Amino acid sequence: MNLLFYVRLISLTMGTLTYLFLLALILGHRRPRFFERILFFLALSLFLIYSGGLLEMNARIQYASPPEATRLLYTSLITLGMLFLPALLVHVHLRFLSLLRPSALPRWCWVIVYLFYAFPLTYLLVPILLFHGLPSLSLKSLLHWFRPDDLSVLILAVLVCAASDYNITRTSADPTTRRFFRLLGLASVLVLVPLALWQGFATLAPMQGEGTVVAIVVAGIFPGALLIYFALRHNFLEFGGQRNLVYALSAAFLSLLYLALVRRVSGWLEPVLPPEATASILLFVLVFAFEPLQRSIGRALQRTVHLQMERVQRLSGELQMEARRGDVESLLAFAERRICDEFGLASATITLTAPPSVHASQASVTAGPKVRLLLRKGGEEIGTLDAVAHGAFISGDARAALEFLAEQLPAAIDLCRLIEEKLSLERELAERERLALVGQMAASISHNLRNPLSSMKTVLQVLLEKPDLSETVRHDCALVVGEIDRLSAKLGQLLRFAKSSARTPPEQQKRVDLASLVDQVVTLLSRDAPRRRVAVTLALPEKETFVLGSEEALNDVISNLVVNAIEAVPAVGGRVHVALSQRDGHAILEISDDGPGIPGELGGKVFQPFFTTKPSGTGLGLAIVEKHLAEMGATIAWESPVTGGRGTRFTVTFPLAT
Repeated sequence: MNLLFYVRLISLTMGTLTYLFLLALILGHRRPRFFERILFFLALSLFLIYSGGLLEMNARIQYASPPEATRLLYTSLITLGMLFLPALLVHVHLRFLSLLRPSALPRWCWVIVYLFYAFPLTYLLVPILLFHGLPSLSLKSLLHWFRPDDLSVLILAVLVCAASDYNITRTSADPTTRRFFRLLGLASVLVLVPLALWQGFATLAPMQGEGTVVAIVVAGIFPGALLIYFALRHNFLEFGGQRNLVYALSAAFLSLLYLALVRRVSGWLEPVLPPEATASILLFVLVFAFEPLQRSIGRALQRTVHLQMERVQRLSGELQMEARRGDVESLLAFAERRICDEFGLASATITLTAPPSVHASQASVTAGPKVRLLLRKGGEEIGTLDAVAHGAFISGDARAALEFLAEQLPAAIDLCRLIEEKLSLERELAERERLALVGQMAASISHNLRNPLSSMKTVLQVLLEKPDLSETVRHDCALVVGEIDRLSAKLGQLLRFAKSSARTPPEQQKRVDLASLVDQVVTLLSRDAPRRRVAVTLALPEKETFVLGSEEALNDVISNLVVNAIEAVPAVGGRVHVALSQRDGHAILEISDDGPGIPGELGGKVFQPFFTTKPSGTGLGLAIVEKHLAEMGATIAWESPVTGGRGTRFTVTFPLAT
């Protein structure tokens, strides 16, 4: 056996281990993308070819004439690998190109992929047409038929791959991706040269000797080795994120290689030493390799820990910056998204179990293994961090980094809460200052306008009592008195809004029969509804409904909401419905109308003071309603449109008095 034979044997061994290593990396990663699945089958195809060739070479060493079963086995492996190798090569490259430019890849590119997949079917159709069906063929003849000696299709596929490599190198914005595909294009050229020599081209006759086979085998290792190098060194395609898996695979493969070396050297030295003695000597030599191996592993682990700590510190800095915005919900959503991106997780869910905020994430935690880490502050649990991996497990270094991050998160959340409270206090202080200014303005207006208005009203009322007053003058005086009353009402509304809004403690509030008060207010306001031809309906519960609050404030709330509803519906044929019910320990008051509804762009302003869409409105009605309800611990919500693109519904929720 010559030198080329052993070079081929070593190359087949390296190729088998390379693509087996790549298969393990892809399986350990398990990204739920179609690209990784195609890449897995491509690596599997190349592994079958190299492992089949390795089995063939070992059979030639072991046996003078390999048994028929062994021949069928390695022929089957090589045939299965060769059948779809061209199609998988093209498919992987075009799929990655489509990931970079989803909309730029023309449809005819996928037609090329389908043609490559359809090509192996011709090997199936020909024997059916020639031999009238596959059952008449033996397994040996079938495998011989399927194993193509013509490599034209494979050469064409490599050419397409080289063109794709150039396209990706030219269009990708990532420098690592550009560098990888530049080197991969060079590897494609290295593979293409011996394939062309084997096939022959132009006037050059095919060169199908042992040297060409060795060149094809050696060149075919480069793409897999290149992908492994970039995955481990640059985390290309995020395959290198599972560092524990990488170390375990490396240790296992080195052990296998050393055991194979022990066996091979034992066979070579068998005429001199018994195989057991050679194996013992070679295994004893490993003792002297423990110390340098330990140093190498220590340096590798130190680099890994250093990289993970850098990632965690960078991520902690980003979380601190986000926390300064003072929005806990935004902080948690940002943290979940960044943790997933940084550690290559399927999902990350942060759930807070302590007030003032509980975050409900939409991320799924059902797929893949789940690791739950507790978030603690001062020995007290404030929440959990649930991490879910894409693959079969979360690597040890990633888990350690997540544990360290879980220790940093409570500080960021606490900072965010403090800033949120500070901003809330600043907003409340600004609101109080604004209301104080409004109060001063209202008091000044009241002092300067109410007395003159009262005098004017008194004079007009005395004038109206004269019996000899003409009808025209009487009508004008009555009109002015009405306008004076309207101005007085608006002044009173302004004064009520400007009053101090310190919330009365529940133990000092009175029990008010809300059902009776709603009935009273709606009955009073309904008297004016027939004049506008508006129908007002009322639905009350059969049992008593008591809430804690001020009867005057509740009257203001109900009156404002019902009056707004009556004024919102059309003057003829409009409907307003008022309903009171009890549900889950709360009183629910609903006021709905069939008016035009509230435009979406104005939805955020309905409770703002002095905002109104009415020509004669003050914009204080709903602001007063919200203020009174906040004092009583009640809430208000609105919905528009309700049905048919029209209508508005206001829902007020009161806690029931015990």
